[in-house]
Amino acid sequence: MADITSILAKSYRSNVLSSAQSNTKYVPVDPGLYQGTWTGKYPGNKSFSISVSDVSGFRAQVRYQSEGTVKYQQVLIKDNSFRFGDTRFTLTKVGKAEVKNVVTDPATGSTYLDKAVATLNK
Repeated sequence: MADITSILAKSYRSNVLSSAQSNTKYVPVDPGLYQGTWTGKYPGNKSFSISVSDVSGFRAQVRYQSEGTVKYQQVLIKDNSFRFGDTRFTLTKVGKAEVKNVVTDPATGSTYLDKAVATLNK
């Protein structure tokens, strides 16, 4: 039988980053709005970088790096945002984005949401 805490934590991570169900279709995006390296700092001065490349239509390649964590993933861009792992990237205006990252505390198993602003460095 699965541990109830892990089930609840997984559900929480999924729901926190999910936005309202969108009925819009995937449409091609302007690569110039997304492509490049985005950098920022979470509360607690923890820095991160998100490299977005190969934007084609509504698809892109993403490389996320923060404090020893590195993730690579192909993403789908819809409604100015995309999700990779436990992280959601939302373009707020040209050159600025909001990044939300669900973090699990290894000592307690509890989760919390880190929010940060990312700036595009082409």
